[in-house]
Amino acid sequence: MTVHVEAANDPVMLAKNLRAAGSKAGLSVKPGTPLEPHLDTLKHYDTLLIMSVEPGFGGQSFIPDVLEKVRTARRLVDTGHLTLVVEIDGGINAATIEQAAEAGVDCFVAGSAVYGAEDPGKAVAALRGQAAAARPAH
Repeated sequence: MTVHVEAANDPVMLAKNLRAAGSKAGLSVKPGTPLEPHLDTLKHYDTLLIMSVEPGFGGQSFIPDVLEKVRTARRLVDTGHLTLVVEIDGGINAATIEQAAEAGVDCFVAGSAVYGAEDPGKAVAALRGQAAAARPAH
């Protein structure tokens, strides 16, 4: 279960409750939300979903400035300060997935690029290939 940090009154307690209910806990941040105030909170989560568009509707353009948040999260995971999956959602397609992979994303959400494709299965396979080729070893 992934929740937006902007909507959570007590995100640490929420993560504890989600885990107690048998779920993994994910925390999402909108493009304009800085990561730094939430670093201690993230220690209680299994995934960090960085939104690369404003939440609301599909087909929006990728906001490349969010990649700095991805890089920060990746460094914290790689150095052992956080133990979580770095995920991205919004505007992920053949033109943006490599940038996101190079920045350190583990998990990609691609809506329009898949569901708008003539062959969604081929679109997924192509995106996976691009991401795998672009992702540096950590």
